[in-house]
Amino acid sequence: MADRWPIGAFGDEIAPGLEDDNVVDLGPERLDRAAALLRAADISVSAVASPVGKADVEGDFDAEVSRLRAAMDAAHRLQTKLIRVFSFFVPEGRHAEFRDEVLRRMSTFAKEAASQDVVLVHENESYVYGDDAEHCRDLVESVGSPALQIAFDPANFVQVGVRPFDEAWPLLAQHVVHFHVKDAVGVARNGMAPYPARAPELQLMASVRPAGEGEGQFPELLQALDRRDYRGFLVIEPHLQERLHEIEAAERFAIALAALRGMLAGMVAKPIQGH
Repeated sequence: MADRWPIGAFGDEIAPGLEDDNVVDLGPERLDRAAALLRAADISVSAVASPVGKADVEGDFDAEVSRLRAAMDAAHRLQTKLIRVFSFFVPEGRHAEFRDEVLRRMSTFAKEAASQDVVLVHENESYVYGDDAEHCRDLVESVGSPALQIAFDPANFVQVGVRPFDEAWPLLAQHVVHFHVKDAVGVARNGMAPYPARAPELQLMASVRPAGEGEGQFPELLQALDRRDYRGFLVIEPHLQERLHEIEAAERFAIALAALRGMLAGMVAKPIQGH
């Protein structure tokens, strides 16, 4: 089971010095150099972790289309078909009010992606339109394009009050082509109103845990991936810098990787439910 799926990682979590240069801002020369270095090291790219759509729904859409085109160029140069995207920040949880605009924007993204033979994988993120399972399903099924699928992030679901396996997986399983390995416990709101009321970023980061140590229902999700014969990556996104700030980024990644490998080893020792 440890070799059942390829394991990936968010590069900026291991080498935080790259944080100021997002992949969509590198430009052709640096992208080609990065691609050559990766090939020499026999490392493949699972997806371009772009920030496309991580913007105000009432903001400049043309700028987001330009970022998408830069991300698609990066995907071609780095030899991957997947690009991570978001579905725009919606003010104060007013999903219904901004639904049509979000779908218009995401449909445009999907058409652009289809024309370039790439697939956009939407990450559920706090405060964007596709924050919970219902809105993620509405997004991908209303756009209705094979070029828009789901990057399933259990921790992000926990942070918005959704049980990842019990509530999100049944609605989204057929659309999942990318899977983030990140766990969390409920966000400590300290008397604040429940989601979608804003919580400080530090509160969100402090809720993140290695896989299996939070409320992300990882054993059930990994078994479900196996039953569906999932062929994509398990992409480790530690986000442990708030809890483990005293150690280096590479060490935090090693802790997250060890947690995942421990869970996978446990699946080998224990029969998979439903098999």
